[in-house]
Order: sequence, then C-alpha cells, then structure tokens
Amino acid sequence: MLGFAYMTPEQLHNIRHTLAHLLAQAVKAQFPSAKLTLGPAIDNGFYYDIDFGGEKIGDENLKDLQTFMRKNLSKWTAFTSREVSVDEAKEVFAGNEYKLELIAEIAARGEKITLYSCGGFEDLCRGGHAESPATEISADAFKLDRVAGAYWRGDEKNKMLTRIYGLAFATKEDLDAYLTQQEEAKKRDHRKLGKELELFTVIDEIGAGLPLFYPNGTIIRRTIENFIQKIQEKRDFVPIWIPHITKGKLYEISGHLDKYDAMYSPMRVDEDDYYLKPMNCPHFMMLYRSLPHSYRDLPVRYTCTTTNYRYEKSGELSGLTRVRALTQDDCHVFCEAEKIHDEIQVMLEMIGELYNTFGLTDFYVRISLRDSQNKSKYLGTDAVWETAENALRDIVKKTGWNYKEAEDEAAFYGPKLDFMFKDAIGREWQLSTIQLDFNLPERFELDYTNNQGTKSRPVVIHRAMLGSVERFMGIMIEHFAGAFPVWLSPTQVTVVPVMENQAEYAESIFKVLKEKGIRVKLDASNDSLGKRIRAAKTMKVPYVIVVGDKEKDSQTLTIETRGEKIEGITLADFTNRLQKEIVEKTLN
Repeated sequence: MLGFAYMTPEQLHNIRHTLAHLLAQAVKAQFPSAKLTLGPAIDNGFYYDIDFGGEKIGDENLKDLQTFMRKNLSKWTAFTSREVSVDEAKEVFAGNEYKLELIAEIAARGEKITLYSCGGFEDLCRGGHAESPATEISADAFKLDRVAGAYWRGDEKNKMLTRIYGLAFATKEDLDAYLTQQEEAKKRDHRKLGKELELFTVIDEIGAGLPLFYPNGTIIRRTIENFIQKIQEKRDFVPIWIPHITKGKLYEISGHLDKYDAMYSPMRVDEDDYYLKPMNCPHFMMLYRSLPHSYRDLPVRYTCTTTNYRYEKSGELSGLTRVRALTQDDCHVFCEAEKIHDEIQVMLEMIGELYNTFGLTDFYVRISLRDSQNKSKYLGTDAVWETAENALRDIVKKTGWNYKEAEDEAAFYGPKLDFMFKDAIGREWQLSTIQLDFNLPERFELDYTNNQGTKSRPVVIHRAMLGSVERFMGIMIEHFAGAFPVWLSPTQVTVVPVMENQAEYAESIFKVLKEKGIRVKLDASNDSLGKRIRAAKTMKVPYVIVVGDKEKDSQTLTIETRGEKIEGITLADFTNRLQKEIVEKTLN
C-alpha cells in the first residue's frame, strides 16, 4: 500500500477510477441485466451511472456491492488493454445503447477505441488506473456512499439513470477524517440552519433556485453588502445601476448567445427578443461606451450589486450555493494595459481585507486558463490569450501566495484568478474571482483618447469579491455554523427579565441598546425563564442579558454568551464592549 505522503494526485485519481471499474464489476455480478454507462473519478471518490431497467436500487443495496468489491480486490492484480475496431467494440457491448453511443462518438473523433481488463472484468475506457490495484488500494480506505438519480449525459431530455457514489482515499485515516468532516457538515448544512434560524426559504409556488429571505437573512445580506460597498468606496470605485432585461442584440455583440448556454428563453417585446440578463458585463461595456473617455479619466471603476438569472439544472440546485437568481457584487475596471498590475493589486488588497474579516485565511489562487485542446469555445486570438494568461501568472507569482494552474476553467472571453478558500471544517470553496479581458473591449469597440491624442483600446478587468451574495451567505452560514460574529448577527442581544417586576429595568436596558444602534430584542413573554433563554440560544444570539432582582438592585447586568457568563458589568461598559466588537468586526 502506498503511503499517503507518497501518493500523487494522479495516483489517487487512478485509484478512484480503478474503483469505479470494480464497482461496475460488482453491479454486473449481482444485476446481470444492468447496463453500464460511465464511471469517472471525482474529487472525493468515484461514481458509476447505471441503467437497472425496471429494478429499484437504493442505499440498502450498497452493503452487498461493497462486500463484493472488497472481496474481489485481491484478484485485481494488473490491468491489460487492447485496441479494438469499431465493429469489435460494438460486438462486445451489443445491446448496451449507452456504450454504443460512446463508441460512435470516439470513432467520429478519429480516436482509438480501447478496452481495459482487470480481475476478469472488461470495460470501455481511455485508461488511467492503479498499476497494481490489489497492493495499491486499501480495502478499508473506500466505501460506497449513496445512490442518486442522474440523467444520461446530464441532459434532462435523456433517461434517468441510477448513480452509485463511492468515497475513496489513500488511507483509512483519510477516509475516516473525511467522514467526520461530512458529519460536521450535516450539522452545519445551511439549508437546515436557514430554516431553523429563519434566514431564507425556497417556495415551490415561486420556483426552485429562487430563494426568499426572511428579516434575519435580509439583515445579514444587507450587512455584507454594505461592508463590500465601504471597501470599494474608499478605493474610488463608483456605483452604477443596470436593468434586468435587455435586447438579444446585446448578447450577440458580447458573444453570449453563441458561447453561453445558461440563458433563459427570450420574451417578445414589441418587435424584439428580450432576455433576462445572465450576467452584467455587456451592460457595463455599453455604459462605458456611451461616454467619451480620455487617458486622464482612467481607470474607470464601475460597481453594481445586482441580480442575474441563469438556467441551472434542477438536480444541481442547492439552497443558496446553487441558485437561479444570483446577486453579484460585480465590478468592471476599464484601464490602460500598462496599469493592469496596479489595478489587480488594488483588487487583491480588497479581497484580502474581506476574507481576513470573515476569518478565511487558508487559501490559494487558481489561475484558470482556457482548454488548450478545444480553443473554439473561446473568443479571441491565441496571441490575446497568451498575453492575458501570462499577465495573470506574473501578478500572482509576485504576491508570493500559493497558486495552481487549471485548464478549461477560464471564462469564454478571458482567463481569470479564482480564490479557493478553506472553511472552518476544511472544505474548499471558490469565492472571489478576477478576470482579465482583452476580447470584450474589442467586440464592443471600446476606446479612450491616449496621451498622444489618438484612440486606444482599454483593457477590462472583471471582479466579484463574494462570487455571489447568495452563495457567499450559504458558505458563511456553514463556516460559522449559524453562530455569526456579533457585527453580522441578525439579533445581537436579547434581554430577558426573570419576572414581571424586573420588566421596567429590562425595558430601560433594551431602549438604551436600541438607541446605540444595537440589534436588540426584549423577551418579556409569559414563557418560563429557561424556555426564553433556550429560545435565544437556539437562534444563536451572541449575548443574552438576564435581568433579576440582583441586577435590578445593583443596576448591573448578568450576561450569558456562547462561551462564558459575565456578571456585575455595567450597561455603559457592556455597550462600549459591544460597539467595539461591532466596529472592529471581531470574530467569535
């Protein structure tokens, strides 16, 4: 068994891919009539999509399949491969329309058709396996996880298949650590906490992927947006506003109609097709173009927090982290080419300030490049792309931050920097993004008058610090497990009188805090004291002030926090402490 310290990402990928084959063998052994389709490796393991015909397969079947896999692993000593003709491949997979479709596509691309065999099982495959599965794969370092539905090739028009997910890691310790993380993630699930803390909801009559926010969630949302606005304003970014629908002509110019597949169908208005905007870039371009600009005006730093609408597949929607209505803290900077580094440096400072505030300090930068094997998906020439990609490489290297390069992650109009952060339980999220764009300025014929008195083309830098407000909120709910720092909490203090004769003093505390701008509630209901305190703690209120005779007589406070009990503090001292935490945005 290879130790984790010596296992490369490629080796781990190959182990996961091998286990997908082993799962397929287990399925065919127990369900001979099942039709296998595709089984790739994924970030935490593998899956295989299968057509079981009329048989119903659920999580209860996983134990037997997993037992087969572990028992047969010892027989998987080495892979062999053979190249076959189209006719031979069709003969091997006769009756399996899914494999036949794949074979036809491989042949149409002029690629070799290869079959890989191990442990008495053969499958259509391009390769990438463990060299010696029986010795490289630990039987206790993988497990079958769950059963889900998946459309063939991810297309809702196709048949629904059964997807079996498996988890796979280098060692049992890594698998156990991941399972522990997943248990913690269930407790922190923003969909669960969103309901319990009355933050947001999704209502069927309104539509999937279209969240609505209760007052608690709206307070958090507004607080985050206001913070972003202040970060930008002190660096001379200026606000604009744009509409939510536009003529299709705008997306013809930008290239979205040809290159972007998440747009909703058009609506007919007068004699034109109008679209809900899936992104804001073209509007920013047109607004810039509508006014003359000199080099003295640059950089132009436009910002707008506005909602976009994208057609995401229903099976991919998830609470706030994958929605159809997403609000972006969007920014486009129009600058001279020689100022790219300076402008991106300003953006990096802003992103650093933002995530330090939220305690997201474990991150790396992904330099997202175009797919070098399929350049037709992108706008612009090779020279333009090479210039943009090299500029981003140079900028990131000078920061000294950890970075990785990733192909096929660029936007269709330019490469980008994606900031990959780890949350409180070690999960990785993509949040901020900076995109360098030489192509849209060309398509929109943007210009400015340079210092020679002639026209030049500006460069556009796209930037979103949050990614989207909704997704960022979902991630932060889970990052803080709903126990937000004081500055972000919907209710910062709850005042609870023990009995009716302390109500007047409790109300005076409430009024003082409210006048100081504190988000405070007074709970003088008829419920028991214990129930009222539990209610505040269930809502994860940072400070609960309990007012009894002792507090009333001494004109002091007893405060229950998330981790301690404070006694004998004056209202003035507590107010100063609270305001300091809010202003400084202290973390828990």
